[in-house]
Amino acid sequence: MTPDEIAKLPYRRNVGVMLINASGEAFVGQRRDSEVAAWQMPQGGIDKGETPKEAALRELEEETGVSTSLVTVEAETDGWIAYDLPHDIVPRIWKGRYKGQEQKWFLLRFSGQDTDVNIQTDHPEFSEWRWLAVDQLVDNIVPFKREVYVKVVEAFQDKVSQQKD
Repeated sequence: MTPDEIAKLPYRRNVGVMLINASGEAFVGQRRDSEVAAWQMPQGGIDKGETPKEAALRELEEETGVSTSLVTVEAETDGWIAYDLPHDIVPRIWKGRYKGQEQKWFLLRFSGQDTDVNIQTDHPEFSEWRWLAVDQLVDNIVPFKREVYVKVVEAFQDKVSQQKD
């Protein structure tokens, strides 16, 4: 695909989840389909008839095994945050129908234990997971998503640092 063809493509609507533990650290998983370090927070598509919030809770459970009973939705981004895929990836992902994604992000507070996390789901996305300090998120994400993570961290920074009793 040429750069002009890619530029004309739409964005795929998607949700992202910043899952925060009691220590204020964020869940990140290493993508199974990546040969290099590609840590990311849970994210995924919005099904037909689903609200972004419903999609975020569903994607969280599908990717991490964390049930909705173990999280509290604390915030969401005001708008959608877009990113473009590198041009060489566009033809291989989503049948070449999208140039990237625009995402609505949700901040969820995790009230469970580490043993409640199970990435060995029906369709595993992650090969391993860990809690990561929020100020380290941007440096650990693939370069083409870094600007998104900068915006997500900025949007949720004040709420992340608030400890819940």
